[in-house]
Amino acid sequence: MPDYPLAEKMPQFVEALQGITVEAVLEGKIKMEDLRVTAAALELQAQIAEGAARPQLAENLRRAAELVNVPEDRILEIYRALRPGRASRAELLQLADELEKRYRASRCAGLIREAASC
Repeated sequence: MPDYPLAEKMPQFVEALQGITVEAVLEGKIKMEDLRVTAAALELQAQIAEGAARPQLAENLRRAAELVNVPEDRILEIYRALRPGRASRAELLQLADELEKRYRASRCAGLIREAASC
């Protein structure tokens, strides 16, 4: 994997980390938004995983990339709904439709549809 680690070999993809220091955090200059991963970074990691013959990891990273624009509280609601006995099949299918239509998260929607069919 000649492009790994990204910070050393492809710093243009991690330039958002510039200026993030312990001092800056302690001074309150860094917010949580400054530390969030991007869909592009997750896609690069997925490509690296594929190159290392780890397709399941690559798929997980691509699902994660779909979720970067979903609000955290909504992700937690969906997580709770996926726990056994928490949501009906219809409710899960509705969540899948929401993810696909509102957030363009088709991989995640497919996973929820799969869960609804069990």
